Amino acid sequence: MQLTTLDWIIIATYFVAVLLIGVVVAKIAGKNAWNFFLGGREMPWWLLGVSMVATTFSTDTPNLVTDIVRQNGVAGNWVWWAFLITGMVTVFLYAKLWRRMDVLTDIEFYEVRYTGKSAAFLRGFRALYLGVFFNIMIMASVSLAAIKIGGVMLGLSPLQCILGASIVTVIFSSLGGFRGIVFTDFPLFVVAMIGSLAAAYFALGHAEIGSLSALLEHPNVAGKTGFLPEIERDASGALTDESLNLWMTLLIIPLFVQWWSVWYPGAEPGGGGYIAQRMLAAENERHATGAVLFFNFAHYGLRPWPWIIVALASLVAFPTLDSIQSAFPEVDPSVVGHDLAYPAMLTFLPSGWLGLVLASLVAVYMSTISTHLNWGSSYVAHDFYKRFVKKKASGKELVILGRLSTVLLMVVAGWLALQLKSALDTFQILLQVGAGTGLLFILRWFWWRINAFSELSAMIASFIFAVGFKVVDPGWAWWVELITSIGMTTVVWVTVTLATPPSDKKHLLKFYKRVRPGGSGWNPVREQNKEFLPRPDAMGPQVGQAVLGILSVYGFLFGIGKLIYGDILIGIVLLVVGIAIGLKLVTSKSVGGRI
Repeated sequence: MQLTTLDWIIIATYFVAVLLIGVVVAKIAGKNAWNFFLGGREMPWWLLGVSMVATTFSTDTPNLVTDIVRQNGVAGNWVWWAFLITGMVTVFLYAKLWRRMDVLTDIEFYEVRYTGKSAAFLRGFRALYLGVFFNIMIMASVSLAAIKIGGVMLGLSPLQCILGASIVTVIFSSLGGFRGIVFTDFPLFVVAMIGSLAAAYFALGHAEIGSLSALLEHPNVAGKTGFLPEIERDASGALTDESLNLWMTLLIIPLFVQWWSVWYPGAEPGGGGYIAQRMLAAENERHATGAVLFFNFAHYGLRPWPWIIVALASLVAFPTLDSIQSAFPEVDPSVVGHDLAYPAMLTFLPSGWLGLVLASLVAVYMSTISTHLNWGSSYVAHDFYKRFVKKKASGKELVILGRLSTVLLMVVAGWLALQLKSALDTFQILLQVGAGTGLLFILRWFWWRINAFSELSAMIASFIFAVGFKVVDPGWAWWVELITSIGMTTVVWVTVTLATPPSDKKHLLKFYKRVRPGGSGWNPVREQNKEFLPRPDAMGPQVGQAVLGILSVYGFLFGIGKLIYGDILIGIVLLVVGIAIGLKLVTSKSVGGRI
């Protein structure tokens, strides 16, 4: 494609603005580790909430949604829509617990919750396992999307895309730290939303489409717009194998199993990763809760439909993989997949808008990668180097190491991105590797008996089972492999929990006083201590609020969908119900008030 002078001016303006913010906050960010990794722990809920949304607004997300819609229709999005349940449970049960932890990173949790050498080993292991291995996988997946976008829209080679995308990001991330990331995420989110809406608008204006109604009536889109998978039956009236697999993979497993049992970045059961980092950076408990609530409303209720419209339109403009390859012969055939259809649709944008959308894609890439670089480097510097290599390391020394590890993480992630092929494949690999660990991450706050060996065994077992299914392919459906991994991993960690000694009771009591978890799982610790103990949080109201939050966001999501499909009355009813429940939650005692 040919970018005009106007397009380049828009893109250059964005780069300059981002780098200026990084330079301006560099001095404050470099003062100490608390400023570099948590922005001084004085961030308001709205800024942190927008930052979470911007981080998940990555370049691979619209590509992933397009891949899902083209292969499995709109209903295929339940594989990630179901994570809303995880998100709302985090809002009302875990956000305040994380803020009460008063730690620099969520990995520090392990030595606050558990005791002994096993806790120390777990902290170091998780720091490298998540901060390096898992983190690099995620960044590589995001960078793969950048490769595909750059190849289609700019005719760049994969190596050129990686070098161009990563250099500016690394400079910005290493200068401004967490504070610079959060400050730039707000204008970035605005630009990204405008860009995604523009992409949807011009996709509908394609010569073979012309309007939203024409798109929905097009034969290529038939059967792709339903909110639920289609049901196909054989001559005896039973579900066909294909229909059963679709329902299990797209709906049943995500809604009833996946959300609580699978660890996935950004949707960790019980919170964790960069979501926990932002909760820890909040001004207080209410700001932490408000930030995660805003994130879930925006992430699941507000953003998906522009991407879905572009994905459906791509079925008309580029109905097959061959049509994509024919339209872009310069693109490496090895990376041509259904996810490539999203950047392919962006080539129809007019001058000016093309520059804005490209700037928005650069923006979301930088937001996601910079967050993962800062988050991962915090593990390397604080939870590995300071804890195990040099315990008396100064704050400035940790900042220097954080900046150095930022560069190294990006180099390895860029190399791995050149080896990957599909966003959906990467998504499923990450789900499989984390299968079975989610329940433990939920219960460790509320059941005193869980210990460091529980977590170590869960991580090792889930990884072994995931690799085992890749090496020895039993020919099972993906969802069968996932359930099997979850079941076997759960048996392993529960058995290990009951077979190994619990953490020291005095240490557990200290944790309980600090965090004040609800439920009856801490009764044995409470009963052995006659001194006055903090009153635990009531679990019932929190669970009820989480359910209301789920209903509110789904009402908003499907209300917008019904309006797009022309079902005005149902759409309005769903929106009104969703907004009414949302307002009730926002003004509730746990979220509302002075935040």
